[in-house]
Amino acid sequence: MTEDATALLEVADELYGLPLPDFTRARDARAKELKADGQAALSQRVKALKKPSTAAWIVDLLVRRETAQVEQVLSVGAALRDAQAAMSAGELRALTKQRRQVTAAVTQQARRLASDEGFRVTEAVAEQVEATLTAAMVDAECGRAVRSGLLVAPLSTTGVEPVDPGVLAAALAVPDALGFAATSREAPVPEPAELHVVPDPDASAKAVQAAEERLAAAEEEYEAAHAAHAEVAADVDRLSARSLQLQAELDELRRRLSDLEERLDEVDEEQAEAEEARDEAAAVLRTATADRDAARAARDRLT
Repeated sequence: MTEDATALLEVADELYGLPLPDFTRARDARAKELKADGQAALSQRVKALKKPSTAAWIVDLLVRRETAQVEQVLSVGAALRDAQAAMSAGELRALTKQRRQVTAAVTQQARRLASDEGFRVTEAVAEQVEATLTAAMVDAECGRAVRSGLLVAPLSTTGVEPVDPGVLAAALAVPDALGFAATSREAPVPEPAELHVVPDPDASAKAVQAAEERLAAAEEEYEAAHAAHAEVAADVDRLSARSLQLQAELDELRRRLSDLEERLDEVDEEQAEAEEARDEAAAVLRTATADRDAARAARDRLT
């Protein structure tokens, strides 16, 4: 990797870790600084960095604030791909269930992080975040893209075919982002409160409003978690019903096999008896043939 490419990744890592509303202003200011410092080429590339979509920014935020959880997502994804390659049905079912649980839980964590930054995440954006995390688990290259923390657009995949390289490149801020790992960052520490605080006459009303907003957010998270639980529970019920159906079919096949084996034994006995009768009839036929030939020869001698 060239020195310019490394420098661009460092600047991008800094910019994509900022609050979303600050991105454009900070990007333009950084490009201006670089140009004034005589780094015109790098300045142009920084100026060309795209502002991320809300869903992409939330994933980038998650990568920096909850690095361990993102690593867990990628580890489960790698294990899932290994299970698919090995055709281990039992492990595949268990890991698929774990994948859904992990992505749902991490998506909720991402929504909380965004809420802390002042963003109310819509269901549509949350679905894009979860689709991106799922893509990171299903597709190794998508996983590398997510880990870079330099997404500008969400990702998605069916898991049947690898994600098109052109689509993947368009979702990244920098072409060399694959293989780059975003720098972990702690949430900013709030500034200490001033010593002389002027009493707020509306403090009670504001506290009630804040509590109502927290309750609304908690209820929304509950609904999402309840829906995720209902989905996996439905999968369990469906698979249990299918298992019972297959077991019943297997029992029926075993019964039919037992009947056929019994019938085969009977036919084998009948065949043995028929072969014995055939051999006896053949012996009688040989004796009769000999008697007939002898009688015919005696007649011929007399005529």
